[in-house]
Amino acid sequence: MQTIVLGSSSITRAELLSRFGVPFVQRDTGFDEEQLRIDDPAHFVYHATKGKMQSYLETYALDMPVLCADTVVTANRQILRKAKDRADAKRILELQSGNTVSIMTCMIYKSKTCELIDLASTNYRFAPFDKADLEAYLNTDAWVGKAGACMVEGFCKSYIHEVTGLESTAMGLSVERLLPFLS
Repeated sequence: MQTIVLGSSSITRAELLSRFGVPFVQRDTGFDEEQLRIDDPAHFVYHATKGKMQSYLETYALDMPVLCADTVVTANRQILRKAKDRADAKRILELQSGNTVSIMTCMIYKSKTCELIDLASTNYRFAPFDKADLEAYLNTDAWVGKAGACMVEGFCKSYIHEVTGLESTAMGLSVERLLPFLS
């Protein structure tokens, strides 16, 4: 399998590629998705990913295939962004407690011979979060930098009643959907 560039500073995305045995180097794209003023989750995540790819290609040559991605968490038709502080994280997580949450990931893979644009969603139905567990989670900084302050592989895992979709999509990269394009 050829080495690719992960155009992202995400530790979780890097861990996912490693877990699936995808050789990669990691480079930040420098794109700030906070500048986007788009309310529709699918449009937002697509334009954020497209912006990251454009930013990457303006900075680096396409000497290796490149993978860029973005993820949004939604509940009650609201995009739940990265929390600004602990109080914002608490507000965002309380919207998810006892609710159905959609985690949408868009990824663009581009090489000299092909381009894949994928938009996928994983839906979770969560039980209500225990207040003491929520406070303990908020006291860690594990929620910092996470879309929706959510960690489906961590804090939220024990509250999952039902899931539809891939866990990797919820973690920020639909690796299973990418693998056929890497061989």
